Amino acid sequence: MVDPAARVLRIEAEALTAAADRLDEATYADAVKSMADTDGPILTTGVGTSGVVARKLAATLTSTGSRAVFLHPSDALHGQLGLLRERDVVVAISNSGETEEILAALPYLRSRNAQIIAIVGTADSTLGRSAAVVLDAFAEVEACPLNLAPTSSTTLALAVGDALAVSLMAYKDITAENFALNHPSGRLGRRLTLSVADLMQPVAAIGSVATSTSLLEVLACITSGGVGAAVVVDGDRLAGLITDGDVRRCLGRLDDTSISSVTAADVMTRDPEVVGAETAAYDALLTMEQRESQISVLPVVDGSRVVGIVRLHDLIRSGL
Repeated sequence: MVDPAARVLRIEAEALTAAADRLDEATYADAVKSMADTDGPILTTGVGTSGVVARKLAATLTSTGSRAVFLHPSDALHGQLGLLRERDVVVAISNSGETEEILAALPYLRSRNAQIIAIVGTADSTLGRSAAVVLDAFAEVEACPLNLAPTSSTTLALAVGDALAVSLMAYKDITAENFALNHPSGRLGRRLTLSVADLMQPVAAIGSVATSTSLLEVLACITSGGVGAAVVVDGDRLAGLITDGDVRRCLGRLDDTSISSVTAADVMTRDPEVVGAETAAYDALLTMEQRESQISVLPVVDGSRVVGIVRLHDLIRSGL
């Protein structure tokens, strides 16, 4: 079983390499400019496995910052042609260039002066001759042992579509931040879009203590706040931070001193490490993890005003 599998991969890899060697940069540049200049969504179309490739191309274009919609050519003839406006761009995919459903739709595409970009295996075909731009997707042989099932040809058409989409990304100068806006649930999207303010526990919810607050009251605040720490404030300015560990260490040092005489000022860490509310949540995570001694909470500030606490637990749970 291994040899036939390896044969398929080699044949398809050879088809991709041959297409790369034949690639005409000026033709791709024409296609990219047409797609970048259009005001409407880019329509992709195809039938059968070419239709699957066309759907994938529409998804790739949309996710990389260019609106695109898959339009089945048969549906176009039954009302969906309304998606097409004057001079819109249509990317039509067909290995033979003679797909009946696409050819049936061609007169109606021409009537609206559609700018047709053809991804075809046969440039000298009806579709190829009708297109404003023809992108070469010729595969000399299918990886199917009968040379029948679309294999090399669909892999190549898929790769040509990817090349087109990535070239369009570069032309439009799509950044990682732009990309993340369309992928908020992906790890990259979360790292680039989530801020500390999105994940922090607000002071109003967890409470705060003054420097003169007794240790017993501090313990009550830590318990009710549920974040394992309490912020110490002077007005609304941050004066310090008290964690569970600070309290335990303080209790371990007490001798004859009455616990009732200990205040927040005696226990707190002065000038703790802080993070801004608008800081990227991922940067806050790195701040916590890349210290010699890791910390599990950070006070969150907006200017000089303390606004909350962000926990390592919340940052990790967000999927960063």
